[in-house]
Amino acid sequence: MNDSENLIHTFDVEDVRADFPILNRKINGMDLVYLDNAATTQKPRHVIDALTRYYEETNANVHRGVHTLSVEATDAYELAREKVAGFINAPRPETVIWTRNTSESLNLVAATWAEEHVAKGDNIVITAMEHHSNIVPWQQLAMKKQAELRYIAAGKDGLLEMSNISKIIDSNTKIVSTTHVSNVLGTVNPVDELTRRAHEVGAVVLVDAAQSVPHMPVDVQAMDVDFLCFSAHKMLGPTGIGVLYGKYDLLNDMSPFMFGGDMILEVTYEDAKWNDLPYKFEAGTPNIADAIATGAAVDYLNNLGMENVWRHEQELTAYALEQMSALASLKIIGPKDPTLRGGVISFMHDSIHPHDLGTGLDQLGIAIRTGHHCAMPLVRSYDVVAAARASFYIYNTKHEIDELVNGISETAGYFNS
Repeated sequence: MNDSENLIHTFDVEDVRADFPILNRKINGMDLVYLDNAATTQKPRHVIDALTRYYEETNANVHRGVHTLSVEATDAYELAREKVAGFINAPRPETVIWTRNTSESLNLVAATWAEEHVAKGDNIVITAMEHHSNIVPWQQLAMKKQAELRYIAAGKDGLLEMSNISKIIDSNTKIVSTTHVSNVLGTVNPVDELTRRAHEVGAVVLVDAAQSVPHMPVDVQAMDVDFLCFSAHKMLGPTGIGVLYGKYDLLNDMSPFMFGGDMILEVTYEDAKWNDLPYKFEAGTPNIADAIATGAAVDYLNNLGMENVWRHEQELTAYALEQMSALASLKIIGPKDPTLRGGVISFMHDSIHPHDLGTGLDQLGIAIRTGHHCAMPLVRSYDVVAAARASFYIYNTKHEIDELVNGISETAGYFNS
């Protein structure tokens, strides 16, 4: 019996599944098996109700009125910020900035802090397993500033090559921007080690936590990262809203990203003064309803317990790796050790294109992702242009993994007949 089989759940997966209306759907006459959670997660009734309740009972603008609806909306909006701050153990709510998504959060740091601190001859360090959103902004900034963009290589084992990290991150490094968990390989990167080295040379650290915050306990103070970002829709929340956490002093010294209402203290015909944190970075009417629904998603996950969520996913990942590895036709990329990865498994079939495989599985009601997963350089490093990806969350079961494995075999039989 392996360690994953010894895990004891403190939440009932069937009870969890009952909270998600979409899991009652039939796709092509088959029960939905949703294994595309790295792209977006499904929403529990608790979150859906929070969203509709705002529009039915409290709809008003925030920070702009003294009437009851505006006060209630403002209170709910700011309470959601406090919930998110507590979820990642941010030291104060004003260090949590609402954005549209992880991509905007990354771009915000590149366009403000990095724009003001990176100069000719400096270097920016990222890893070879980044999402395009954590590559392209740094490419553009490096070209603009005549700075060097450096990559920490990833080995074929799916792990970062850390042996020469002291040479890559050096006295000319201004920022290290890394994914916490790879959306292709599932690798859990050594953020603590990267942060220690970056701080030794006076660099700041930005973490793309889109694939970690929804799945495992994340403590920004314990990690000592300078910036961290994630999206609500990957953690049971709505689309169109994300989070940027930053250390207070760094955020306070940064220039605004956008200009408009609510991010100002005073405007004259000649000049303007900026508002305090966090509003300095939240110009215009914010995404009020989705912020409140994000707070509801945090409540739901807190009720389950993030340690329990992580254990559940590790158990599923270990089982999936074992079952999928038994198919000789599959090549799985990423760490072989399930304790080194999150619930993301990318794979290629030796005779079926990923898009064909994904289409065949869809006919069986099984939803996976196919393509380059917004990480073209990484996927191409495996000498392919696309991969299939299965990714797990709180409502997935071992039975669904069995359905995936059987579905791959059935689809292969169809294409190879």
